[in-house]
Amino acid sequence: MSDLTIRPNVPFDLGPLARLLADGKELALVNPNAQRPFDPREWQEKWLNEPDDASFYLVDGTGREVGFFALRVGVGPEVRHLAYVFVEEAARGGAGAQLAALAEEAARSLGALSITLKVETDNEPAFAVYVAAGYEELARRGGMATMRRDLV
Repeated sequence: MSDLTIRPNVPFDLGPLARLLADGKELALVNPNAQRPFDPREWQEKWLNEPDDASFYLVDGTGREVGFFALRVGVGPEVRHLAYVFVEEAARGGAGAQLAALAEEAARSLGALSITLKVETDNEPAFAVYVAAGYEELARRGGMATMRRDLV
């Protein structure tokens, strides 16, 4: 896996996300409450609408968007909640660890002291990425694990 970088999704450019989530099955995994097919207006108005939220594309060495994540304001501005994480299948196999590190770097740049997230407990590859990155499991409920990593 080549080195990946991130670029902020500012101003909103949801075309790459629409391409990444064109498969309704992938969209359902990233955000089970979102309309299918992908609706850019819904995402801009409902899922990425808080003024202090930030979203980013994961970009490969050719400049192509291969993933996405959002850092929503958590319990206070010093906490960011990692949400809507997606890496296209062709880029998987090492990209998760890079995405976790890049998300932490982005959260720090936004003034965060910690990151929280929720991950499906049966999504073993993602769960393993977060454990390896130092996330602590706080609770499990309804097939989801709530995790946190302090950044200080």
